[in-house]
Amino acid sequence: MTRARRVRTVLGLAAASVALVALSACSNLGPGGAVGGPVEEPGLGLVKDGTLTVATEGTYRPFSYHDEGSGDLVGYDVEVAEAVADKLGLEVEFQETQWDAIFAGLDAGRFDVIANQVSINEERQAKYLFSQPYTVSPGVIVVKDDSTIASFADLSGKTTAQSLTSNWYTLAQDSGANVEAVEGWAQAVELLQQGRVDATVNDKLTYLDYVKTNGASGLKIAAETDDPSLSALTFTKDKTALVKRVGQALAELSEDGTLAALGEKYFGEDVSK
Repeated sequence: MTRARRVRTVLGLAAASVALVALSACSNLGPGGAVGGPVEEPGLGLVKDGTLTVATEGTYRPFSYHDEGSGDLVGYDVEVAEAVADKLGLEVEFQETQWDAIFAGLDAGRFDVIANQVSINEERQAKYLFSQPYTVSPGVIVVKDDSTIASFADLSGKTTAQSLTSNWYTLAQDSGANVEAVEGWAQAVELLQQGRVDATVNDKLTYLDYVKTNGASGLKIAAETDDPSLSALTFTKDKTALVKRVGQALAELSEDGTLAALGEKYFGEDVSK
């Protein structure tokens, strides 16, 4: 699978957050694999001609991080952005920035797009354009393999381990669970494997990454929510032409199996649908 050539990675810049609007229509591929023929730079309003400038954290494994801590910038979101740029016949430049500054950087025109697991919600839709989702992640109940829990209703009277600041704490509590407060996923899993709690509720991607990294864990997914979180590339409202091209590129990447392959690489299954 070809990849757009990276110009460079810029570290430590304040930036803005992810989003691409999406037309899922496909178009004919032009020279060099670009969607709909050669890219017309002025119409796309790029920060730098011939280059897709992408904001990402660079510290958010497995989506955007440095291999072995100090190596190349890699990750699921990084490779999705590279594949999109390749489809558009553009080079790609990543600007790494902290999450707290990423949307401000986008608003200031420092980048063309954010690729950093930006979830679509009403507040963000009012201000930004989004591509079609490239990550779909429901909430899940994680239990030990021999657990009898099979639904959210079954959490009633059971004990779950949750971070008090997460949405999953509220979901577990609303399901009737007794919640034991933990600092995060790692501590929740430790308590679950020790048999000190009955379950933990979290997003599916977190569980898949854990299994991909640690192998057989003695854990399983007991149930999923019906309303998954959708993450997409994010743009400012004036980037309609670029959003359209990116949407076409993502549709191609879905149809040709690229997104599925990237999901398999980082999570062990397709997470784009």
